[in-house]
Amino acid sequence: MNAFSLYRRMAAASIKAQLRYPGTFALQLIGNFVTTLLSFFGIWSLFQRFGSIAGWDIGAVAVLYGLVNVSFAIAETLGRGFEVFGGEYVKTGSFDRLLLRPRSTLVLLLGHELRLRPIGRFLQGAFVMGAGFWLSPHVSWATVWLLPWAVTGGAAMFLGVLIGQAALCFVTVEGLEVVNVLTYGGVEAGQYPLTMFARWLRRFLTWALPLSAVCYYPALAMLNHPDPLGMPLWFGLLSPGMGFAFLGLMVLCWQRGVAGYVSSGS
Repeated sequence: MNAFSLYRRMAAASIKAQLRYPGTFALQLIGNFVTTLLSFFGIWSLFQRFGSIAGWDIGAVAVLYGLVNVSFAIAETLGRGFEVFGGEYVKTGSFDRLLLRPRSTLVLLLGHELRLRPIGRFLQGAFVMGAGFWLSPHVSWATVWLLPWAVTGGAAMFLGVLIGQAALCFVTVEGLEVVNVLTYGGVEAGQYPLTMFARWLRRFLTWALPLSAVCYYPALAMLNHPDPLGMPLWFGLLSPGMGFAFLGLMVLCWQRGVAGYVSSGS
């Protein structure tokens, strides 16, 4: 059985287990949809009060909001095994058993759980993003092909953050809450135009953690919105690839951590 077939079986088993109690699943899905949607109303209230902020209207910001939430929802669905890696694998010593299996540890952890609850975040993000495109009068429909490219690049970047968090557990044993600054904090930061942040943070979110490269600059290209910071629009056509580059870097960190792993647990 190749890696893809193994992952498909593990994912199918995870989905079947979560759907065993459909009522609970439906409530979790609705709850996740509503709670994440409520966060958008905070942004909406700002624009209701001020009309526009730094040249951005509610439609353009809705596109940013939807793009970052859809991307994070995909990564959150796929990367549950890396989120719980420190407590469930390293601390208990259970990771030793994964090393005995003749498959990549990345594949095995991706198959730990295909979590369906983030579908609520995905749906509300897609809904808000669609509304944003509808409200934006200068949408460049010729570049809407960028949408799947930006979403997959963003999902790759967030998945890379989760893998990097798991790799850090080889040193710290348990996951560090400070990493949530890059995951949930990244989602919050990605919902706003890059021009609202200080220069050092703008550079960090572009070249270190390429959040703006997978959300902000592709949104500028799709909305035909000039960048106040002077970056040419063509950069947004290529920048989602930085999300995949970041994922590749985190995979290398993971492989280095696995190579140096000397067991743990009691």
